[in-house]
Amino acid sequence: MSATCSVRQTPNAPRRPIRVQGKTLSHAMIAREVQNHPALTPVAAWKQAALALVLREALAHEAERLGVVGEPRADAKGRRETQAEADQRALVEREVITPEPTQDECRRYYETHRERFRAPTLYEAAHILIGAPRGDEAAFAAALDKARTLAGHLSKRPGDLAELARLHSTCPSGQEGGHLGQVRQGETTPEFEAAMDALAPGAVSEPVETRYGVHVIRLDRKIAGDILPFEIVEARIAAYLREAVRRRAEAQYVARLLAAAAVEGLEIPAPGALNVY
Repeated sequence: MSATCSVRQTPNAPRRPIRVQGKTLSHAMIAREVQNHPALTPVAAWKQAALALVLREALAHEAERLGVVGEPRADAKGRRETQAEADQRALVEREVITPEPTQDECRRYYETHRERFRAPTLYEAAHILIGAPRGDEAAFAAALDKARTLAGHLSKRPGDLAELARLHSTCPSGQEGGHLGQVRQGETTPEFEAAMDALAPGAVSEPVETRYGVHVIRLDRKIAGDILPFEIVEARIAAYLREAVRRRAEAQYVARLLAAAAVEGLEIPAPGALNVY
């Protein structure tokens, strides 16, 4: 059953009245909001929609109480905030002040997670592709047989790959002797990259199946990426820490608002599970 169904299609939705700041959220209001909260079950979608409405009511009430008025903004797609959305965003921006991460904090994060800042591995490789659609069993089986024959020949004479690529490869690189030049980690299919990772320089792979067909690969060189210096990644780490702190602070702020809003009929999750927007 779709999470975007109507009230009549969600018979298991919670039926207890939900109240926040003395205002009752009608089933019609929650049903309209459900379409914005896809979930595995209608009940889960209903609860997420109800929580979203409760959060908005609590934020709207606080913005009005403090006299906070925001200037509506537009996103990259030209969608403009409503006045209520602008007020709530301005409230959170005003009330939630987070410190800037220090250089020492950034450096500690860097030292603890150094592997995250390793440059991509570079491969120099050549290949022969016997193209065949995966959905055509006969064609794919024929491609696999041909690739096995080529791989057997190249296991003894890897230097013949350029000539065989020009004769048999359906990849445009075949006209260049199968040479791919330098390939960065993540630029090929997972199966192709795994095969390159398993090869020693100069070795030729067994047939490698991908969505493009069957490949025979020769690895010419592998250059492991170095860990980037702290100075190169410091700004990236600072942005990550700043965002993590901001999200935690916003969740804690909203949790305090909800505690003061005397929400009835809905279980409020822990601060770590709350999203402000």
